[in-house]
Amino acid sequence: MSYDLAVWEGERPADNKTAGQVFSDLYARYFEGEVHEPPSERIAAYVAALLERWCDLTEDEEDTSPWSTGPLIGEASGPLIYFPLRWSMAEEASAYAAAAAESMGLVCFDVQLDRIRA
Repeated sequence: MSYDLAVWEGERPADNKTAGQVFSDLYARYFEGEVHEPPSERIAAYVAALLERWCDLTEDEEDTSPWSTGPLIGEASGPLIYFPLRWSMAEEASAYAAAAAESMGLVCFDVQLDRIRA
């Protein structure tokens, strides 16, 4: 079981309900469509920032990575990344991921709680 976050480019939605709809629309377009787009430059930079803090799961020899999948960049398409975290590290890693997103002008959405993370 994992703890999922979504991070995307765009204006911060006015409320959690709107954020949920934006996430659903982006997910449908970039993950359910026939064409998987390469990550945008900003999303690639965001992933690089996350990987500066914790290594990619594919390189995790000491079982210290919070990511539940690897390579992490593989969870990105266009302006969206939707990625799972290990439950055991979800609190710390999701707080860091949300702060990094905010510092980079990205929106972070907590899929479990159906709300914007700040």
